[in-house]
Amino acid sequence: MRQFSSQPDPIAPLDIGLNAAAAPLAPGTLARLDFGGVPSHGAAAHSNTGALRLRLPLVPLMDAAMHEIWHVQAAVSNGQCDAIHWARGGGWLVAALELDESAHGGIEAATARAYAALRAFQALQPERHVLRVWNYLADINAGAGDGERYKLFCAGRSRGLGNGFVGAYPAATAIGHRDPMRGLIVYWLACAQPGMRVENPRQLSAWRYPRQYGPAAPGFARGMRLPAGTLAISGTASIVGHASLHIGDFDAQLQESLANIEALLAAADMPAGFDAHAPLKVYLRRAQDLPALRAALARRLPPTTPLQIMLGDVCRAELLVEIDGWRMP
Repeated sequence: MRQFSSQPDPIAPLDIGLNAAAAPLAPGTLARLDFGGVPSHGAAAHSNTGALRLRLPLVPLMDAAMHEIWHVQAAVSNGQCDAIHWARGGGWLVAALELDESAHGGIEAATARAYAALRAFQALQPERHVLRVWNYLADINAGAGDGERYKLFCAGRSRGLGNGFVGAYPAATAIGHRDPMRGLIVYWLACAQPGMRVENPRQLSAWRYPRQYGPAAPGFARGMRLPAGTLAISGTASIVGHASLHIGDFDAQLQESLANIEALLAAADMPAGFDAHAPLKVYLRRAQDLPALRAALARRLPPTTPLQIMLGDVCRAELLVEIDGWRMP
């Protein structure tokens, strides 16, 4: 891989939105995320416009599946470094890798390998600041005690990173998929300039969780203000302090999750509430909760709020819903 100059390009505006139509990718498209299955050649591919194309194994529950589009006001190029596919433009970088955990000794070892690769790759990039990470893995709640797969994932992430994110944790999401291929998919957004970590006053910082949540605390921030001002919202569920609330009550968990996001917006000094400038992704553990979700969101969100709703397992078995997304200035 070639070395880059230490002088980064100016940061171009980054726009993130949801689109129900699978239109051709416009110039300046950095990435397009499609949900609903992984083709035989893997999760990541490149388009002829330079964009990174990601197909992610979470089943959409909307009437029309939404495509998440990341666009920069700059030329975009792409490439591949070992298992990592990437695209860059305007001071931004999106990258992704997929590993077959069975080929790497299980979920902990596969995660350690993935994050060691991420760390080594990012050390060579002008966009060296990792601001947002997404993780999708199979059977996230399987296992007991320290052998639960999410806890093993957290241990592998910590081992792979070493001290790579200490003091600069990115925003993140970890969701369980149900694809039988059991692939671990990690993708991330990085920038030539640092962001600003935001923590939620209603929640204990995840990296400070007590030992009961596993030998390695989850290494992520509740939110991240990007250099352009957008807030990246980490996966947010019905957790106050570090405890899960409203066990078995879907509607109460949803309301608590939205209250946590509203508290995060206030902590980040972002506009309150949700609207056309706040694309949200909702992960549902049970498809049967979709009617209740639609009814509750219709009461809480204006119809202009861009939504993607998917079937996905939350990192704690007792939690039924998780939300992440973006808040534009």
